[in-house]
Amino acid sequence: MPTTDSPPLYLLLISIHGLIRATDLELGRDADTGGQTKYVIDLARALAESPHVEQVDLVTRRIVAEDVAPDYGEPEEPLSPRARIVRIEAGPDAYIPKEQLWDYLDIYTDNLVDWLNRQPRRPDVIHAHYADAGYVGVRLSNITGIPLVFTGHSLGRDKRRRLLAAGLQREDLEHRYKMSRRIEAEEEVLANASMVVTSTHNEIEDQYELYDYYDPECMAVIPPGTDLKMFYPPQAGEHDYPFARDLRRFLRKPEKPVILALSRADERKNISTLLEAYGESPKLQKIANVVIVAGNREDIREMDQGPQEVLKELLLLVDYYDLYGKVAIPKHHKPQQVPEIYRIAASLGGVFVNPALTEPFGLTLLEAAATGLPVVATENGGPVDIIGNCQNGVLVDPLDKADITAALLHLLRDAGEWQRLSDNGLRGVRQHYAWQAHAEAYLCRIRPLLGEPVPVPKKPSGRRPMLYHDRAIFTDLDQSLLGDPTALKNFLELVRGNRKCASFGIATGRRLDSALAVMGKFNIPLPDVLLTSLGTEIYYAPQLTADTAWGVHVDYHWNPQGVRRVLDDLPGLFPQPKGEQSRFKVSYHYDPTIAPSIEEIYALLRHQELAANVVHAFGQFLDIIPVRASKGLALRYVAQKWEIPLEHILAAGGSGADEDMIRGNTLAVVVANRHHEELSGLVDLDRVYFARTPYAGGIVEAIDHYDFYRSCTVPEDA
Repeated sequence: MPTTDSPPLYLLLISIHGLIRATDLELGRDADTGGQTKYVIDLARALAESPHVEQVDLVTRRIVAEDVAPDYGEPEEPLSPRARIVRIEAGPDAYIPKEQLWDYLDIYTDNLVDWLNRQPRRPDVIHAHYADAGYVGVRLSNITGIPLVFTGHSLGRDKRRRLLAAGLQREDLEHRYKMSRRIEAEEEVLANASMVVTSTHNEIEDQYELYDYYDPECMAVIPPGTDLKMFYPPQAGEHDYPFARDLRRFLRKPEKPVILALSRADERKNISTLLEAYGESPKLQKIANVVIVAGNREDIREMDQGPQEVLKELLLLVDYYDLYGKVAIPKHHKPQQVPEIYRIAASLGGVFVNPALTEPFGLTLLEAAATGLPVVATENGGPVDIIGNCQNGVLVDPLDKADITAALLHLLRDAGEWQRLSDNGLRGVRQHYAWQAHAEAYLCRIRPLLGEPVPVPKKPSGRRPMLYHDRAIFTDLDQSLLGDPTALKNFLELVRGNRKCASFGIATGRRLDSALAVMGKFNIPLPDVLLTSLGTEIYYAPQLTADTAWGVHVDYHWNPQGVRRVLDDLPGLFPQPKGEQSRFKVSYHYDPTIAPSIEEIYALLRHQELAANVVHAFGQFLDIIPVRASKGLALRYVAQKWEIPLEHILAAGGSGADEDMIRGNTLAVVVANRHHEELSGLVDLDRVYFARTPYAGGIVEAIDHYDFYRSCTVPEDA
């Protein structure tokens, strides 16, 4: 902390868009009035409570309009004795979306400088929140010489991925969201900021590291606080919780401990794996109930496809494992009931579970800790930091049901361990994740920034002229990437060293859960893009965002029941285990000695008017997928969305399943361990390089052959 001799600080926070006022925040009114609004209000108040701070000004935009409350037109509004909201004019008086603010930000900067010149003293630090404030903060910092701190809250590249995945076209994205301007502003602020505040180390590695001006020495992980006035442990005499009455209609023995999961109904939250682990463990069923709070619903049939699929799967699992009376999946809960739900679980000696495939931060873990509820959480992402700090739970592999079961049994059976972790959580969340702790850590980190000279924009040599990656490597997993640990290590070092200019994708026949398990086993980092189940599903890092638009696209004329009806009884075709099947993939083991030929199978499907692609690989696997899906089609879809020329994509494979990914204008490599002669028909193509080295070594060989990270061309003598 700053010493008692240090002069108290004057901090200027900038958060321009949205509706910001001291009380009755209109959270959720629109996309601009959400978590960031509450965060900056709580931060300003918390910092102002420190004895080392003289004044905190939260600067936003002044709005005078009939469709918003008059509060937003007041030039100043007190937040606390040493904190206030200051509203500066910019552009029209009306309330407009943040995407329409860009043309007015220079005016805003000039007006803010004029206002600062009228104040008794200059701020010691400028802290800009979001890209628009970053744009202003850079100019203000360069004008005044005041150090700049930045918090992105969300980043343009990540949002761009999600919007493209949702089906928005690039032209519409630019028109509606001004994404190029936003990303350019983010690059500029990263070039000028003295410190960038993030919530987790995962956020740094998966988001900020992709920017050209990323500087790890400037990054500071300072997790946000949680509201300890709302989230607290069960109190003496507090027994009759209203929400507990709602749960009793689901549970035969509601007095048993509760295994609680609370999240959106999202496939990435992986709640079904938790329910499978419970369904397969008589020991867990004997000692505990499961409560899954997965949002609110009226009619599952009318929900969006993603949540609908998740909830249908959960209800089917309850039926499959006959968990009636042991599992509660209530339809409704009110936001103000969430703290009560945690306290119900804590009062019953339960455990909170976050089994997400990956979790960027994990606010629910903090809420559980603040109520004295031990946690079992995914080992991927933010929970590593939270449990590392609080020592209030167990990290598990979210794809390992046995691991999840063992952790739950351990905590539910050992009352002493449960109490120790509960106490640790209560202490840890107050020490590391209370707003007071956040403010103390923040002040410790900014004090060394004071007195810095006027920042000079950093101009790293060789910065790409494009805002996005202009090349990519896509490779199969099992037979192309894996097989030689040394070669794999060399390949991954190459990929990581060139991450800022080239994307990395994996195209596999495996399902998402299976692919992640294999990648974890061999320490392969999460790629930028995952094409799973033979290209029928597409996921984007860092949060494994599913490309829902692709799912709608490939669903065209897809009839898996019809495929099974035609093929299940054929000689030489044996359905693969359930774990190898997926929504858009019907998989068989194929015995060519007795089964019909691939051409005959195609003919049978066509005769039944079933539009599908037939994929034959390694001489023994047969997969039927939608006619609009394949590894090659998925690769080209991603390339088009990301505007990466096919000539700048290196596709690596070794079996028939990879053929259409390799054919065409991609740069391609067939690794030396290719399966028999499935790809021998490509040997004369000048854009297909047949490596002399197997596995990942063959890909490394091709990178050199094509000079991939520099000229990205086919050698003239090829």
